Amino acid sequence: MNPPDPGAVLSMWAAGLAAGVALVATWKVARPGFIMLGTSVAAGIGTLAAPAGAGWWAAIAAVVSLLAIYLRISRWAAMPLTGASLLWLDAAHLPGSWLIVISGAIALGGISSEMLLGHWHLVDPKLPRRALKILALIGAVGIAMDTVLVQGLAVDTSVISPAVLIGLGVTTVILMVGVWFSLRVPSYTGVMAATGLSYLATLTGLGAVVIGRAVI
Repeated sequence: MNPPDPGAVLSMWAAGLAAGVALVATWKVARPGFIMLGTSVAAGIGTLAAPAGAGWWAAIAAVVSLLAIYLRISRWAAMPLTGASLLWLDAAHLPGSWLIVISGAIALGGISSEMLLGHWHLVDPKLPRRALKILALIGAVGIAMDTVLVQGLAVDTSVISPAVLIGLGVTTVILMVGVWFSLRVPSYTGVMAATGLSYLATLTGLGAVVIGRAVI
């Protein structure tokens, strides 16, 4: 088993999160403060990707994404975030199909975007839950797609059993399904439960993505 490329994983994560925040910006469901929060987290992850092996593209993408904090008004903020997301995808160079870069970004981006937006409900409890449900669905579909794609490209399973990767992927999907149903609870405890489950899904999803890249 080869060690996973940390720069690639961090770049995929930053790309997915930036795209998720851009999506929320186009929906115009959150205040500018959420754009600042999501952008800052994505830029932080993307900045770490640069010295971890992703190179200057990742650092440039982080700078581009920060323009969203300056704009931070709904759909205008989505433009630099989308551009940064594309740059981070390009920085996440991996052997094999580009699909595994995209699927990893969708998985990590959907889950972590849902988690951050769930936290933002503490600031603005009147936010529509539909946005959280859509992000949870994106994360579930992304991790399922990523697990299937990685299984098809896996060449070294001598150390990590395929059952471990599949188990992490399935667990993450189940957690995101739990997020979906938690959001159907009308009281705020539903959002709190969904946010807690998305924490766990972020950990298991990140584990699935990292292990998946190690066996390719």
